Amino acid sequence: MYLTKEQVKKDIEAKILSLFAVDITDATGQQVFVALGNLIRDYCARGWVDTNKTYEKYKEKQVYYFSIEFLLGKMLKANLLNLGILDVCDDAISEMGFDLDEIQSYEPEPGLGNGGLGRLAACFLDSMAALAIPGHGCGIRYKYGLFEQKFIDGYQVEVPENWLREGNVWEVRKPNKAVLVKFKGELEIKEEEGRFKVTHKNYEPVLAVPYDTPIIGFDNNTVNNLRLFSAEMPSHDFDLAQISHGDYKKALDYKYSVESISQVLYPDDSSEEGKTLRLKQEYFMVSAGVQSIIRRYKKLNLPIEEFNEKVSIHINDTHPALCIPELMRILLDEYYLSWDKAWEITTLTMSYTNHTILSEALETWSSDLMRNLLPRIYMIIEEINRRFCEQLIKLNPDNQEKINAMAIIAHSSVRMANLAIVGSHSTNGVAKLHTEILKNRELNNFYQMYPARFNNKTNGITHRRWLMLANPNLSNLVTETIGDIWKRVPTDLIKLKEYNEDSAFLSKIEQIKYDNKVKLADVILKNNDIIVDPSSIFDVQVKRLHAYKRQLMNALHILHLYHRIIEDSSYDMHPRTFIFGAKAAPGYYLAKKIIKFINSIANMINNDPRVKGRLKVVFMENYSVTLAQSIIPAADVSEQISTASKEASGTGNMKFMMNGAVTLATMDGANVEIFNEVGNDNIVIFGLTAKEVLSHEMNNDYKSVDIYHRDYALRRVIDDLINGFIPGFSVDDGLDIYHHLITHNDSFFVLRDFKEYSLAHQKIDSLYKKKDTWNKMCVDNIASSGQFTSDRTITSYANGIWSTRIGEHF
Repeated sequence: MYLTKEQVKKDIEAKILSLFAVDITDATGQQVFVALGNLIRDYCARGWVDTNKTYEKYKEKQVYYFSIEFLLGKMLKANLLNLGILDVCDDAISEMGFDLDEIQSYEPEPGLGNGGLGRLAACFLDSMAALAIPGHGCGIRYKYGLFEQKFIDGYQVEVPENWLREGNVWEVRKPNKAVLVKFKGELEIKEEEGRFKVTHKNYEPVLAVPYDTPIIGFDNNTVNNLRLFSAEMPSHDFDLAQISHGDYKKALDYKYSVESISQVLYPDDSSEEGKTLRLKQEYFMVSAGVQSIIRRYKKLNLPIEEFNEKVSIHINDTHPALCIPELMRILLDEYYLSWDKAWEITTLTMSYTNHTILSEALETWSSDLMRNLLPRIYMIIEEINRRFCEQLIKLNPDNQEKINAMAIIAHSSVRMANLAIVGSHSTNGVAKLHTEILKNRELNNFYQMYPARFNNKTNGITHRRWLMLANPNLSNLVTETIGDIWKRVPTDLIKLKEYNEDSAFLSKIEQIKYDNKVKLADVILKNNDIIVDPSSIFDVQVKRLHAYKRQLMNALHILHLYHRIIEDSSYDMHPRTFIFGAKAAPGYYLAKKIIKFINSIANMINNDPRVKGRLKVVFMENYSVTLAQSIIPAADVSEQISTASKEASGTGNMKFMMNGAVTLATMDGANVEIFNEVGNDNIVIFGLTAKEVLSHEMNNDYKSVDIYHRDYALRRVIDDLINGFIPGFSVDDGLDIYHHLITHNDSFFVLRDFKEYSLAHQKIDSLYKKKDTWNKMCVDNIASSGQFTSDRTITSYANGIWSTRIGEHF
């Protein structure tokens, strides 16, 4: 859209006056943020309405992306960028005496995700809008999100993250579009006119109220929708008569049980109550979403038999897998279709992305729990399973073990991944290696049965947030050098390779990186009270804290470097600043001990005068999208060191390379494709391959204790876990990590890869000292990153899975 600076200033002043009855000269930064946010919503409102009308007018096939997480990050500058008015608004705000970055600091960051899953969903929504694909998000409007992370004496402490305390300027509440979700109760089954009619009675009703957020396309007048549902009590079902008869507690218990559904992301599921709440959340999300989709479809005045031709529902991980039986329920019970027709429509509508091979992430639910909480849904799943097992028996009459492994219901559990595969027409992995592991190992039985359903769609990131917004100086340099086509066609970044030996260009790249490091050093000083040297190597590992991601190996190696420095004053190592950012799940005991370990060695190293500033360790509290936007542009080294075969894809690796960091990695997930894209000279690879890891696991021939006894340097740092060497890190703290590595045989091969990891760091040190070589590596990584954008990923989803159109201007 086109606006002048004067018009923007006039609009802001008018909005502040109407919202707060104050003049701009008396407005606070918070008021300016709210006014500007409301103004942006005004600017995009016409496009929001027109986009939906266009989709309906032309009966476009629409995609609904269901995800338990949507990690959007702050949206103020992103929305301004996509509307094409970022620069003019920046200038207008500046002339009014405010700073746009400071204004954005007042925006609360919704913690509606835990890591890559939620951030991927956000990138996908951005790309669908940018490509003018009719695509929308469906999820839950958590009141408290994940949690705010605090460090107390080095330990992670979880604090409720009340991101809605000041409201959410971007959302629009739509109570007229609320739907009813039903839990528990009894089923009444009658035969009428030759078919069974199922009536759900005496259920517990929950009202799902939608809150819509505009997802603005990049400079293309497209505004898609993210619909998040809040759980509320239907007013007519709050029985005041019961309260007057003394059943006040029952009424309050019911109110609490309803509101708890959309209270917090990932409630603790270590108890039956917690498990019940998680299952409630998942069904609440899918039932509300599917009902809303059906309601919207009715407006097209098309027969329900054509539903799959106009609607695609995508299941992001197993959490939304109940979309399958929920759509079946509606088609059977409300439209009275035959089972076969309903099943055909459902499978052609549904598609599923698998994000992991870790068994802990492949959800299962107790049959008793699901039968009690979702009686009709469980009945439908039972029938899906019965019919599927009949097929299996015909195909494998003498292989009961295979039938049991593939069954949707087995051993009194409902397997959500099996349901998602059987009930959809597409199952995709998120990196070539991951997909091959799924096909040839983890899901091989299903691949043999449905080979055409399996496909790969390597993940991607939106370059608009992770380069244009996060690193504006680099973005401007790219545009000055190769033009601005890359903003719409990010693969055009490859043209930068023509400048990888241009000394003037390399100097500019180096200066931009240094300036970003200075900015991050200021953030670290402010937040952590630690002085870091911008001329040191900024070595960064930021991601969810999990044993397979091996932050532990990184920390043990830092401890190894510390020993070398204090024992040998002549040890020649370029100064290093190791930066961590990660949250551990509240119930993940080992991960929280690793956080304590990292914070303890950081405190020891940073306060030891013998180190002389050559080594610093920083663990940044409460890692978030906003913090990532400060860290990633400043990184020299991107640590992508997961145990090979365990990381499905990774997207942090892509964000770092796009900002000119060199990847230090195992051949895992999308690291393999990054290696193939940038070449061996522009990435540092170490460690076991996926094939070797899987072989060790299959043959059970790995013995971590043997490596422990063989390698003195490694044995020393592992012993430091339990010998009192690290101040403030007790033997009790260290024993859990020690047992994980030695007693329980190091399930993620930290000891096996440690020596190669140490050698890889020596290679990094050597390369960094050759500045022209290093800068060339940075440029080659930026140039190759266009292949890893979510625009490319979403194009492949649209063409290969959803069969929906991409906007004409692309």
